[in-house]
Amino acid sequence: MNFYTFLFVPMIVFLTFVAPVWIVMHYRSVNRSSQSLSEDERGTIDSMLATIDKLQDRIHALEALLDADQPDWRGQQPHTPTKQAGE
Repeated sequence: MNFYTFLFVPMIVFLTFVAPVWIVMHYRSVNRSSQSLSEDERGTIDSMLATIDKLQDRIHALEALLDADQPDWRGQQPHTPTKQAGE
């Protein structure tokens, strides 16, 4: 059996099935990597994260003040507004 005849079938299988899938997956990954965040979007996200950190610090400070002022405030039922006359 000739060496080229032996490689003919695997080469045809590779070219008809493996190569097209490989090419499609390659260009799909290239397209996804090009759609990453821009510098402006990264800056916006960083500023939002900084704001979130500040708000979390404020919440912790308010909870500490409430714990010192009213230790059982977490166990209280939330205040529900009463219905006014005519509703």
